[in-house]
Amino acid sequence: MKNTTLCYIEKENKYLMLHRTKKKNDPNESKYMGIGGHFEEKESPLDCVIREAKEETGLTLENPTYRGIVTFVSDKYETEQMHLFTCQSFFGTLIECNEGELTWVDKDKVKDLPMWQGDIIFLNLLEKNEPFFSLKLSYLGDNLVSAYLNGKRL
Repeated sequence: MKNTTLCYIEKENKYLMLHRTKKKNDPNESKYMGIGGHFEEKESPLDCVIREAKEETGLTLENPTYRGIVTFVSDKYETEQMHLFTCQSFFGTLIECNEGELTWVDKDKVKDLPMWQGDIIFLNLLEKNEPFFSLKLSYLGDNLVSAYLNGKRL
């Protein structure tokens, strides 16, 4: 099982979104998502999200909030545990990302973008300020077939 992080960086009621358009053999190709990536050896979730944000955006996160763990199960991809964060405090200058285009998107328009079906579930949980949660999303191909929030089927 692989471990990853994802962070929704917030500013002026917008999220910084990455439109995945540049990486070869990207399972997330053409989708929009927050900022994040794979753990490196000996990293904690916090270490990883701060490093990935800096690498992908040029921004240094201050006090990211750990919001939940999302487990992805798929018939096509390795099982993944994603550590989900939000962050409202950061500094630095936005850089060009080698994985796609970065853009600030109004929070109320984010769910209209092309994204994984399950992403809408955890974006809704973030919007409702749900306490720390565990979400399990199961996919067949690109289709979401089940979702469990804190052990209960949605």
